[in-house]
Amino acid sequence: MTLGIMQPYFFPYIGYFQLLNAVDQYVIYDNIQYTKKGWVNRNRILQNGMDVYLTLSIEKASDFLDIKERFLSESFDRSRMIRQIKDAYGKAPFYSEIFPLIERVVFYEERNLFLYLYHSILEICSYLDIKTSIKISSEIDIDHSLRGQAKVLAFCSYLKADNYINAIGGVELYDKSEFHVRNVNLKFLQVEPFSYKQYSNEFVPYLSIIDVLMFNGRLATIELLDKYRLI
Repeated sequence: MTLGIMQPYFFPYIGYFQLLNAVDQYVIYDNIQYTKKGWVNRNRILQNGMDVYLTLSIEKASDFLDIKERFLSESFDRSRMIRQIKDAYGKAPFYSEIFPLIERVVFYEERNLFLYLYHSILEICSYLDIKTSIKISSEIDIDHSLRGQAKVLAFCSYLKADNYINAIGGVELYDKSEFHVRNVNLKFLQVEPFSYKQYSNEFVPYLSIIDVLMFNGRLATIELLDKYRLI
């Protein structure tokens, strides 16, 4: 069984969904500390030829709370976000096809940050026909006081994974020999370079999945899910 583990991100880039699609089971962290200025509550879209942030407004709270303990701000204006996306992609070739999906995600009536993000990931997975089994970390019976590599190995043991795939950003965080002695094959997913036409602008890579969908549509995006290599 091949396992992947990640935090929930807001409209993440295609590599997130490539990883989701590449594994048999996927664990999404809900009981991990929320970090500011990461990708949990924001991502980048293309607007007027430049990359700009699309951001969820988060209610002020302790910096030590987990993602599942954080909430969207009561002042978060879903309609304003939708207008920003319309302004950015209203003339994109697949706007009419993709926009209903974006509306379902943005207008989802939930203030809990984890549940809001979890719903968005499930919606996009369904749209892209990703059938991977998704589990929530706090519902898995391991020692949740573990950190880093030790926690990942605990998930692998409990879920009986013999392969673990991590995003490429974790290369410096994990020791393949430690996985090997536990009979787990560790690999890292690297997105293969690709480009597509973004209006008449110079291509801006690694934007939100919104951008990929708006300019490529559902079927071509599904094909891009396999455009990666394992190292």
